[in-house]
Amino acid sequence: MPSVQDKVSAEEWQLRKDLAAAYRLFAMFGWDDIVFTHLSARVPGPEHHFLINPYGWLFDEMTASGLVKVDVQGKKVMDSPYEINPAGFTIHSAVHAAREDARCVMHAHSINGIAVSAQKDGVLPISQQSLFVLASLGYHSYEGVALNEEEKPRLVRDLGKNAFLMLRNHGLLTVGGTVADAFLAMYLFEAACMIQVRAQAGGGELIPIARPILDGIQEQARVVTQNKGAGLAWPGLLRRLARRNPGWDE
Repeated sequence: MPSVQDKVSAEEWQLRKDLAAAYRLFAMFGWDDIVFTHLSARVPGPEHHFLINPYGWLFDEMTASGLVKVDVQGKKVMDSPYEINPAGFTIHSAVHAAREDARCVMHAHSINGIAVSAQKDGVLPISQQSLFVLASLGYHSYEGVALNEEEKPRLVRDLGKNAFLMLRNHGLLTVGGTVADAFLAMYLFEAACMIQVRAQAGGGELIPIARPILDGIQEQARVVTQNKGAGLAWPGLLRRLARRNPGWDE
């Protein structure tokens, strides 16, 4: 499709490129579910406008210009030949409306994530990755396909101020102040679930990590990332994406 770069601000164009890159990276890491999950980001400015994927596009097809701009009700606010999935935006609109700091919301139906979401005890403290998740994790019970507006306040309540939300029997959700932050959170979430499933498959007794270590994990994370969070890794991920899967930034 034609580029929309000359129709949006420089800030929005950068956000579009970052979000399109995240869609492509989801596909590269195998977290996509054909066309059935969504990543969204709030457009800079006073309006509550958001970018989300056009319904029917595969994640590895996503481009900066292809993203659809909508309001909090999911109605298009910029011309686009594409529609969005209303069910997909139900979850995202609820989080964006309640959390000013949640500039980006990512939802995945990853196989490992769903497997752990179906386990009564949820995420177990058995890996370094799990500690980052457990330090900021909520759980939301399954209420069926996300079409019910009445579910929104319960979802927001269960997320609280956390960065991670496990949707029981459904999948994973992360939020962040930037696309990079939300993506890194999802990487850690899925990694923790994959490690847990594989460790359980081994059949041996699992070794839990002591609570005092969990309590200090956030400060350790700041030291490890030089207090730059996901911003430290994001440029490298984009370089990898550009080599393997060009065209996302068009």
